[in-house]
Amino acid sequence: MDGFQQRREQKKKDILTAAHRLFMTHGIQKVSVSEIARTAGVSQVTIYNYFENKHTLVYESFLFYVDQAMKDFEATIQSDLPFPEKVKQLIFAKKETASRIHPEYYQYMMKEYTADEGNMIEKVYAEKTMPALARLLEEGRREGFVDPSISQEAILFYLNILKDAMQREEVYERVLPLTEDITKIFFYGIVGRGGE
Repeated sequence: MDGFQQRREQKKKDILTAAHRLFMTHGIQKVSVSEIARTAGVSQVTIYNYFENKHTLVYESFLFYVDQAMKDFEATIQSDLPFPEKVKQLIFAKKETASRIHPEYYQYMMKEYTADEGNMIEKVYAEKTMPALARLLEEGRREGFVDPSISQEAILFYLNILKDAMQREEVYERVLPLTEDITKIFFYGIVGRGGE
């Protein structure tokens, strides 16, 4: 990639980062394109050179966020950290995201990108998240942290139930504050971590 193309890609990344940060904090309706431009250090014209309209920018910023979150998730799972530390980091990351996301942005993402069969979130979940979690659980099983009497199929079924429940419209408002607890229940059960 030549210097011009690198600068162009960096500028697009700056716009997406600024847009996502503003949407996370203030929601979508309260954030203007001029505010995104100011935060990204570009002109509004530059934003419209990259994105057809605000709706496209919202969509692209969401894709950018999912891509970054998936990279962080995979980096944690592939790290040399011990299994319990990986679990703690994943719980912390979920809690951090849930505590920072504006409910309007969350609802928009869920409505826009989970409504159809074969949607983008479903695709990422099936192609990346589930295989990565399966590897993590297998690692935990080998190291004695995951109960060997519970089948991988049962665990993945349970995860699918959680995912489907979290995408239902009526649970939006209740899910965000419970994200950390839900994640802890998945990894540690309702009895807790025992002697840890």
